[in-house]
Amino acid sequence: QVQLVESGGGLVQPGGSLRLSCAASGLTFSRYAMSWYRQVPGKERELVVGVTKGGGGSTNYADSVKGRFTFSRDNAKNTVYLEMNSLKPEDTAVYYCNAVSYNLAYWGQGTQVTVSS
Repeated sequence: QVQLVESGGGLVQPGGSLRLSCAASGLTFSRYAMSWYRQVPGKERELVVGVTKGGGGSTNYADSVKGRFTFSRDNAKNTVYLEMNSLKPEDTAVYYCNAVSYNLAYWGQGTQVTVSS
């Protein structure tokens, strides 16, 4: 059974930082392209950062987070991270981890990030 479990969300003031984690199990992690998405109520889920393949692929950031967010992965721990700095109120959303390999795709349950003073 494949599981993606996000953690690290919470309430942070504008300008602050958070580090999200997504731990994967039940899959051959290195074979999956991993991405982070986010969604706010009433809007479509949007890509925050995606990596084109399991390891060594190109990393593509949404323009709104370039220079502030950093994606990383640790294949030994089956975990990906999203380091978020200089957070803004418009970054408030539920953040989801996504794993894709050929025709297989999996989502985590999401973790809430709220940026507010």
